[in-house]
Amino acid sequence: MQAAEQAARLAWQAGRAVFDLLLPPSCPTCDAPVDAPGLMCAACFQGVTLLAEPLCRRCGAPFPHRGAGGPERLCPGCVQAPPSFGSARAALLYDAGAQRLVLPLKYADRTDLAAVLALHMARAGMELLRSAELLVPVPLHKRRLFARRYNQAALLAWAVGHRAHVPVLPDALVRLRATAPLGEMSAARRAVEVADAFAVRPARAGQIAGRRVLLIDDVMTSGATADACARALFAGGAAAVDVLAAARVPDPRLQ
Repeated sequence: MQAAEQAARLAWQAGRAVFDLLLPPSCPTCDAPVDAPGLMCAACFQGVTLLAEPLCRRCGAPFPHRGAGGPERLCPGCVQAPPSFGSARAALLYDAGAQRLVLPLKYADRTDLAAVLALHMARAGMELLRSAELLVPVPLHKRRLFARRYNQAALLAWAVGHRAHVPVLPDALVRLRATAPLGEMSAARRAVEVADAFAVRPARAGQIAGRRVLLIDDVMTSGATADACARALFAGGAAAVDVLAAARVPDPRLQ
């Protein structure tokens, strides 16, 4: 078996070398030459902000300094209204650099960017992935899925799952109703808009029950969508729910 696996790996590497020779890898955001597929060039990489400590230990909101959040290391939102999920982490700060990766994935059919973002998500969510038994993407409403043709959160879940060797259940959650765009809403209004908008698909309840679920999304803003999905997963029998997003909008109260 080991000899067969080694032969398969060598064959794949040889095929990749030929492919790279015919079509050299390039930066996914500017097309500059890079050493390997999925890597960003130095200039574009410097344009993204990787999220790391100090963070709110619950929702992952970036703190401006290590003293923020007090001894509990909690942001004001998590103190006032603790989320249903256990912990949330994101790979990138949602700034202009992150938007060059997230927005084309979401709106311009750049499905290849899921693998690029997954590389950073695996880093940011290393601890969460270590305990996760199942990855579940935030679902789109069927009308939006029909218009877009794919769910970017599901693509991210597949890419992260492949990298971290965690199984993915792409249709575990269903969006029961279409929700209005959340972009300009306050955190409180977002929570009202998505309340009871999600449920575990009945056919998947047995695969959710008793499992530690890691919810996958592209951008986390107030956490309202993640909270609503977590509530649905717990109602469906999940043992634990954490969240991993590609990018995180900073909490304006922490700036």
